[in-house]
Amino acid sequence: MRLLVADDEKELVNALSVVLKHNQYMVDAVYNGTDALDYALTGDYDGIVLDVMMPGLDGLQVLQALREKGIDTPVLLLTAKSQLEDRVAGLDTGADDYLPKPFHMEELLARIRAMTRRRAEYVPDTLCYGGVSLDRRRFVLCGPAGEVRLVGKEYQLMELLMANPGQLLSTEQLMQRVWGYETETELSVVWVYISTLRKRLAAVGGGVEIRAARGLGYTLEERA
Repeated sequence: MRLLVADDEKELVNALSVVLKHNQYMVDAVYNGTDALDYALTGDYDGIVLDVMMPGLDGLQVLQALREKGIDTPVLLLTAKSQLEDRVAGLDTGADDYLPKPFHMEELLARIRAMTRRRAEYVPDTLCYGGVSLDRRRFVLCGPAGEVRLVGKEYQLMELLMANPGQLLSTEQLMQRVWGYETETELSVVWVYISTLRKRLAAVGGGVEIRAARGLGYTLEERA
């Protein structure tokens, strides 16, 4: 899953990014409301973690602008303010949840999981296709011949393919979703990870393969 994290406390953002990436999330991080709005409008995110007090635009202004444009990405608001009126204002503006600072990372992770589960296009904790399953809590790929734990970009790429079976995903789409919009990584790295995932799929068995459409991209499909 891909998240946008926006907070003007750079140390906090960096710490959140480390924890979220360790839990197999793809993270884009920004430090002011103006950038948060720009990223949220142009990016494809499964959830947004948004601080209320930021320079440029505050979190409520960003949230209001997103909702007015019909963008329904789930939003978790972070703020040092804990008064009832602040929580009400955030929720009335269109936030999905509200977490006062300071907070425990375990609670943040739990709230992100709950928030993203509630979105309209619900994605379950276990993705299944063609006799193969991907456990999104344990990061484990399972099949008739066994299971293997996926890590980092390997897991993120497999999750994206499993969430979109039969759909052609271009190399550029995969690069943007997994490595981020500002990555300087070469496109050829996608092929390297696809090659690794093919070996993982072969190891666990099942009737699924990753097919390449030359010059177009990749699809996860059931074997004929």
